Amino acid sequence: MTSTATSPVVVVGRPYAQRRAWHARIRMQVDSQDGRSRLRDCEHAGPLRIQKVLYPQGGQLAQLLLLHPPGGIAGGDQLSIQLRVEPGAHALLTTPGAGKWYKSGGDIARQDVVLQVAPGAALEWLPQEAIVFDQAVAEQTLTVDCSGDARCCGWDIVVLGRQARNERFMAGRWSQRIEIRRDGQPLWLERSRIAGDDELLRSVVGWNGHHVSGLLWATGFTPGESLIDQCRAAVEQDGVIAGVTFLPDGPLLVRVLGSSAEQVREALTRAWALLRPSLFGVAAQTPRIWST
Repeated sequence: MTSTATSPVVVVGRPYAQRRAWHARIRMQVDSQDGRSRLRDCEHAGPLRIQKVLYPQGGQLAQLLLLHPPGGIAGGDQLSIQLRVEPGAHALLTTPGAGKWYKSGGDIARQDVVLQVAPGAALEWLPQEAIVFDQAVAEQTLTVDCSGDARCCGWDIVVLGRQARNERFMAGRWSQRIEIRRDGQPLWLERSRIAGDDELLRSVVGWNGHHVSGLLWATGFTPGESLIDQCRAAVEQDGVIAGVTFLPDGPLLVRVLGSSAEQVREALTRAWALLRPSLFGVAAQTPRIWST
């Protein structure tokens, strides 16, 4: 699937048409041995790597740092990320920096993430924000398959335009599909599609003039009304637009619109910190890489 390019876009000093597209994939498996979560299998092709496995809160929780060495995704690139967490294991996957979706000469840049969480396993998917450059043509999917009593949470933070350069998302396209399933049954399915300078970005029923959107989801537990109220109070600060919803038999959803990636990430982090003890039985401790 491609769209028509009008003129070549220069990427690193060369015409876009001369740039080699990256096709990269990584498949990981985390299991538990003697109470310690470990990265047992990791197969990769192209520029996707696990930079490091850390144990900041003891051996039961393995923190994986996922690295994409090129630093950004350009038109024609295709990334595939697969992670399976086995029974008894607990994995937290994050990234060392923001992801970047570069402007395109017309070709689609794509990232597909599949997360599988076995019964008795736990997963936290917490990548740093994705920055979508003006004129990018980006598609991303996230599929979460939970089995039995698997517990998992994750978030997605999207920044439209490079705010440091006062850049607006005026041309191109960004689309996203998020699906969360348990035992093969869908719990949550969301599709987003925004074109450059889309009216939805200005509409009060859309992004309402904001350029950063964040969504946190959590499934595998039933939060009490008090916890939901605490989450709502935690995110409804600093001038953001926020909402918290718990669906019967489905995930808890925390949605935030804000004016900066830092503002939205901090709001979602406060919600994650409140939910984590109830969901995983582990105190909240933010990954050190977020502060470097």
